[in-house]
Amino acid sequence: MPEITIKTASVSDSILIETLAREIWMQHYPSIITIEQIDFMLSQFQSAAAIQKDMEGGMVYDIAFSDGDPCGYSAVFPDQTGLFLSKLYVKQSCRRQGVAKSLLYHIEQRAKESGISRIWLKCNKNNTGSLKAYERLGFSVAYSCVTDIGSGFVMDDYALEKFL
Repeated sequence: MPEITIKTASVSDSILIETLAREIWMQHYPSIITIEQIDFMLSQFQSAAAIQKDMEGGMVYDIAFSDGDPCGYSAVFPDQTGLFLSKLYVKQSCRRQGVAKSLLYHIEQRAKESGISRIWLKCNKNNTGSLKAYERLGFSVAYSCVTDIGSGFVMDDYALEKFL
């Protein structure tokens, strides 16, 4: 197994995260949503500018490295109900190697240190592989939701939660 390390990202890492996002999304999402929606979501939510704005607003990004190579990232933001896991993405070549589990462990430690007992996220209803992975990581479906994200696109998701 490779050595997985986690680094809290800074604004200077936003280009690296954008690059990871594009690679991961183009590998994973074409069978789930259209290329047009992928391009829209990458530009709106995963661009270096969007990432920098997130960080300035208090979102915390972590980057995972496998044997020193960047292989995934996550982003969290505390809200009134717990810690919102906005992003958790792992390169296809690094899946099933403990990367997501390592990122989530890091997030759980951050939540516990802040006195937060609930982590929640949204996942596309057709993203069956990720839904199964979240279930293995201790999450369960809380409710179903459809969110209009603009330009004629919606996110058709399950909200998942895990109590610590």
